[in-house]
Amino acid sequence: MKRLLSIEFQKIWKNKASRVLSIAYFVILSLIALIASIKFDLGPIKIDLAETGIFNFPFIWHFNTYIAAILKFFLAVVIVSMMANEYSYGTLKQNLIDGMSKEEFIKSKFLTVLAFAGISTIFVFVMSLILGLSFSSYNEFSIIFSDLDYLLAYFVKLVGFFSFCLFLGILVKRSAFALGFLLIWSIFENIAYGLLKFKLFDGSEKVDTAFQFFPLESMSSLIVEPFTRLSFVKTIENQIGVDNLKNYSVDYLSIFIVLGWTVIFIFLSYKILKRRDL
Repeated sequence: MKRLLSIEFQKIWKNKASRVLSIAYFVILSLIALIASIKFDLGPIKIDLAETGIFNFPFIWHFNTYIAAILKFFLAVVIVSMMANEYSYGTLKQNLIDGMSKEEFIKSKFLTVLAFAGISTIFVFVMSLILGLSFSSYNEFSIIFSDLDYLLAYFVKLVGFFSFCLFLGILVKRSAFALGFLLIWSIFENIAYGLLKFKLFDGSEKVDTAFQFFPLESMSSLIVEPFTRLSFVKTIENQIGVDNLKNYSVDYLSIFIVLGWTVIFIFLSYKILKRRDL
């Protein structure tokens, strides 16, 4: 395992584009801390984001994992490029000639996916802990470490998404086409949902039940947007008479669905590589 990971990280680090994107991802993640310094006026309303409660425990786990998950596309490019470069530079064929089996090759790629997701999760945990201890109004031990299942959801979301990207990289061979396919699939899911929900089934909740099993939708539903949980947003909603009944907790069914897709993507990646003439 250590040998396989070492080989993969050497490949990534020696590729300038992948190295820059990986560093940029973690640098941009760090910039979440700058949100604390944002202040602006909306006429008579003055908003200091640090005082709105976004860094309060346990809300910070929800907020930071949601924001960090948006930035996952940086590492998605690295994952797709990592696979595309194997074909472009002939390193895949050379690894097989040197004695690495196709099973080991896929294992090394999946270990890289797990490593990226794990490092990112630890990074978000440490950053959130520091910000929370600096700005949170609640510092009791039981409150600080409640709702940590958002970190689990974040990790599973990254693993599932990166596994999808790995599968596309193996399937299409070219990073630009793989990313294009990812975009097309995302658009397809949204259009299909809209057509079924509002045209064919007249707003039926059965459509929502069915679509929770789609790959990108299941990943998206792991961490629901956190903004409408903020107190000032709830105040505005109450003033205009809006009832918010949204469930913000982590849906464990979605976690199992994403894990299921992860197994499918890795299995299909192996099958494609096994049958492909390299």
